Amino acid sequence: MPQAPQTEEGWYALHDFRSIDWDVWRDAPQRERERAVAEAVDYLQSHEAVEDAEEGASAVFSIVGHKADLLILHFRPTLDALSTAERRFERTALAGFTDQPTSYVSVTEVSGYVSDEYFEDGADAVDEGLRRYIEGKMKPDIPDGEYVSFYPMSKRRGEKYNWYDLSFEERAELMSGHGDVGREYAGKIKQVIASSVGFDDYEWGVTLFGSDPTDIKDIVYEMRFDEASSRYGEFGQFYVGRRFPSTDLGAYLDGESVPTSEHAGESPHGHGESGRHHGHGKGGGHHHGGDGNGSHHSDDSHHHGGASGHHHGESDTTDEGDADDIRGELTDLNIYAGKPHGEDVYATVLYSEADTDELFEEVEGLRGNFEHYGTHVKTAVYEANERGRSAVVSIWETQSAAETAGGFLSELPGIVSRAGEESGFGTMGMFYTVKSEHRGEFVDKFGTVGGLLDEMDGHQETDLMVNVEDEDDMFIASQWRSKEDAMGFFRSDEFRETVQWGRDVLADRPRHVFLA
Repeated sequence: MPQAPQTEEGWYALHDFRSIDWDVWRDAPQRERERAVAEAVDYLQSHEAVEDAEEGASAVFSIVGHKADLLILHFRPTLDALSTAERRFERTALAGFTDQPTSYVSVTEVSGYVSDEYFEDGADAVDEGLRRYIEGKMKPDIPDGEYVSFYPMSKRRGEKYNWYDLSFEERAELMSGHGDVGREYAGKIKQVIASSVGFDDYEWGVTLFGSDPTDIKDIVYEMRFDEASSRYGEFGQFYVGRRFPSTDLGAYLDGESVPTSEHAGESPHGHGESGRHHGHGKGGGHHHGGDGNGSHHSDDSHHHGGASGHHHGESDTTDEGDADDIRGELTDLNIYAGKPHGEDVYATVLYSEADTDELFEEVEGLRGNFEHYGTHVKTAVYEANERGRSAVVSIWETQSAAETAGGFLSELPGIVSRAGEESGFGTMGMFYTVKSEHRGEFVDKFGTVGGLLDEMDGHQETDLMVNVEDEDDMFIASQWRSKEDAMGFFRSDEFRETVQWGRDVLADRPRHVFLA
């Protein structure tokens, strides 16, 4: 009998579709309609804030077409919590104006294709990047302001083509090719795939998120030509719509366009960036296992390119108060630090031992997709001055975008580690734009400072790296055992002298940011 991969489950998912009886709604007194909107908004805001559970996520979407009008999507840690969320909506006045034409129940999971070590030896046996990746799959976030497409699917069990008759190795190879197509949509599509075996009519529920609905169409279209789908995929009905803020519910019921212009650019749940953190996993980084080539295969995966990436955020190793202390201390030392990620941005840094030209070619292809998004700040390859590795740096304005980008970057050739992975405190990332005529002086100065660093307690390693597209753009990644060790260096007379010297040789203000 073919080997069935092991699985581990995460959050349960409910796709609650609702159709509105528009005739009854129009005929209802104004006061009843206002009460219905108010109760429904309270319900949605409460569940988006996850006040009903310790962790999870919720969102509301408008659905286009006759199949439904609204989708209320819930992720919760237990099936009972989903049941409660569904029934609490029935207690609102708006529920009396709706029918539930369909729904879908599933649970997120990771399988043995991801990592044998994870299932055989436990989470402690795998690196932090893989743990983050697994956490992101099992505890997914819901992107803000995105279009959504949901559909159920199963693997074919026909007389000629039966997915479940294939060996583990054959399935892994097919999913590897499937993943190659998905990676072409890096930064465009985020996916959540949840198992519904034993829960609903199909075997998986697939939810795709994207800022451009044509990207959703294109990726599903291209996937149809892949053997994993053309021979073995069977699909149910598709539903498409767009997320909108719960406070726009009244506008939606009045026939206005949502999200309304009043809320354009805001977090749909009304809590800003921080509103997403209710125990959400921060998707993962470079991860190993699967077919041994860096791809991660699972019978539950279409590999539409939604793997989450490294999020070097305030919640990783420093809380907001600690981050403020760091910024204050650096300011006192006349060192510009901005936010922990720069000017309210989120950074991902991965190291690769692949050939730099090969790495750059791969990154350039991904960057072409990243640049379609206004949240993308910068993605570049930096080559180490004296070490046989390169750094891929990707900076974004939002956490979810950085996470998604990190997932694709983690599949680049030769990835060996991420910034801060071996450090108890994290990495201080220092970006410098040097005046061309002083480039040599800057490199020499780094050699002097590097010697000082090697003698300091708590210093682990520091690399000087040069942007392969702009040799005046320098990136210094300095790893430290603790915050106190790092701050000891920045308080030193030698560093203060370096800062003073730098004002004459730098073309722009340096950016010092903590990446982990």
